[in-house]
Amino acid sequence: MSYTGDVAVGGPADIRELLPGLTVAKLAVGPYDNNAYLLRDTASGEQLLIDAAAEADRLLELIGDRPLNRIVTTHRHQDHWQALAEVARATSAAVTAHPHDAEPLPVPVTEPVEHGDTITLGEHALEVIHLRGHTPGSIALLLRAPARPHLFTGDSLFPGGVGNTWGDAKLFDRLLTDVTERVFEVLPDETWFYPGHGKDSTLGRERPSVPHWRERGW
Repeated sequence: MSYTGDVAVGGPADIRELLPGLTVAKLAVGPYDNNAYLLRDTASGEQLLIDAAAEADRLLELIGDRPLNRIVTTHRHQDHWQALAEVARATSAAVTAHPHDAEPLPVPVTEPVEHGDTITLGEHALEVIHLRGHTPGSIALLLRAPARPHLFTGDSLFPGGVGNTWGDAKLFDRLLTDVTERVFEVLPDETWFYPGHGKDSTLGRERPSVPHWRERGW
């Protein structure tokens, strides 16, 4: 599969094999150009959706007739869950988010997660990383792989910087510190990350810029 991660609203999903038997489909949806990610374990048929952001009809078409086991919402902002209620109702999937961001969601969080928890998908495991600052309960999901880890970062990390903290110096410091200590200091340059909007990147590509991010304050 020739994956680039470059997707556009209204266009097709870009599909990649993360590990043998595990794929991800990246789809751009909605007026804010959100990314939704559908992980599929081919052996079990299980699927997991990261951010039911918008356009429930397109998400359900992507899910198809296989079961959707879980929907993970990376954080509380509305552009990341506008289709959550409809997709959850149509699929009966478990709903997962961090407790600090659960209250604003349109449906109850049935399976909350904390930092260090593990989410299973077939025989695969995704580690929960709590990245505080963009919102109190923002999370990333890490899939460890021998050659290249894969990290789904929501709005906490993008190519070119961390997520928006609206000029709040304390929130910015909290977020950049978490991203530094829990991501850059523990994961290799080969780690490919998938943000909540826009293009993907790797930690190696972004790592040299981290001191500049702290200096500029955003």
